[in-house]
Amino acid sequence: MALARWFARGFPRLSALIALGFAALSLPSSAQGGGSGWQLCNQTSFVIEAATGRPDGEEVIVEGWTRLRPGQCRVALQGPLKSGVYFVFARSSKAHRGGQRDWSGEIPLCVDTNGSFAVENPSSCASMGLEQRGFQAVRFDGKPSGAMTFKETDLYNKGGQSPENAGVQRLLNDAGIFQDVVDGYLGRETKAAITAFLAERNQPATTPMGELIDILEDVARKRSMQVGMMLCNRTGNRIVAAIARFRPDGLESRGWWTIEANLCVRTVDESLITAPHYVFAEMKTPQGVRLLKGAATKFCTSRAQFAILGNETCEQRRYRSEKFIETAAPEEGKLVYELFDSAFGPPTRPQP
Repeated sequence: MALARWFARGFPRLSALIALGFAALSLPSSAQGGGSGWQLCNQTSFVIEAATGRPDGEEVIVEGWTRLRPGQCRVALQGPLKSGVYFVFARSSKAHRGGQRDWSGEIPLCVDTNGSFAVENPSSCASMGLEQRGFQAVRFDGKPSGAMTFKETDLYNKGGQSPENAGVQRLLNDAGIFQDVVDGYLGRETKAAITAFLAERNQPATTPMGELIDILEDVARKRSMQVGMMLCNRTGNRIVAAIARFRPDGLESRGWWTIEANLCVRTVDESLITAPHYVFAEMKTPQGVRLLKGAATKFCTSRAQFAILGNETCEQRRYRSEKFIETAAPEEGKLVYELFDSAFGPPTRPQP
């Protein structure tokens, strides 16, 4: 088992690991607090949901999700902590536009992306309807407690700044209420927009920041469902799909999404521009792999999850080239693309 090899090798401390993405996951020198347990702190402008893993013999018990507002700290694992290696993965709330952000690492563990869970990590995530994510590893050596802080590149720690303020600004943008620069300062116009927003919902102007963030996240989450790109599997088989579209920095292809029979997945959670969008999908059957009929535009793909800029020289860049089909134009920033059995041709590839 891969985890057994990781346990045999031992793990570096978190300060020696590099967090993926634009945000950094750090273990500050003041990590050991006076309380008992593992405390997670969110110093970003995003609402964060965290999953943790704790050792249990040669296995790992993974639990999620611990929700953290901007500026909030919560105990994710009750103490006292035993000596050993623990794990953490975090993601931004789906209420935020621009795609989900991860605070991740290189240790593969299973999570339930759809709700709360507690599971002894199986050898195969898919066998239990779970998905694999990369976790950070942290060693606790004989201390009953510890703390970890999630950060962004921009720190909101100057006079007048705070992660809470930055979180409110970001959610105001995400909810379409007021467009503001996310810098951690609440200016006069922003405060006026907040007051008007609360008044419309019969909430007092003195509503605490935590409650305001909760309300704004709910509004932003509902708004996110009204825009973006959705792929729906209307067949009786599992489908693996990818998309491609125009971005400000050029054409981009992105994948993979596994879509079970008669289910849908959101592939883009922001308003779409009125420009061509493209879809690749393959259906695995006992007779072989079926591809979409009429697919003609080539984009780059990879065997693992990918986000690739440009659709030229795929092979020279060590990618694969696949043919995508062009969709109808989005309407009012939204596109739902349904994949019916009739859209797929006969098997053209052997079952991998």
